[in-house]
Amino acid sequence: MVQKVEVQGFDAFIEQVEKFKPSGNPIFVLFSGSKDASGKSWCPDCVVAEPVVKGALEKAPENAVFIYVGVGAREFWKDRNNVFRTDARTKLQSVPTLLKFGTSKRLEEEECANSDVVEMLFEEA
Repeated sequence: MVQKVEVQGFDAFIEQVEKFKPSGNPIFVLFSGSKDASGKSWCPDCVVAEPVVKGALEKAPENAVFIYVGVGAREFWKDRNNVFRTDARTKLQSVPTLLKFGTSKRLEEEECANSDVVEMLFEEA
């Protein structure tokens, strides 16, 4: 069964990656605009993509790890110098972004809302 983890911010994301990396299990990460108190993201594309990605998790290997990462408020995300954009481990251009950590495999924006494409990423693990 896929292990699911939800975190907010870059440090919490790195902490989870470091925790799961030694297992050698595939790690998939969905970066999304953070949610407000009502549970809704400021990012409309993320709102559309999240249920598609979570629904496609059944195609992921049973030993996979799925980490949902809130990248922060819209103002923080829009800053071109924020750590999600500049760190070599992420180098995000947009949210939502779904990637297989440690590889070049990634889906961005509307690709994350296409269940066929998302399932392919999970199946190729």
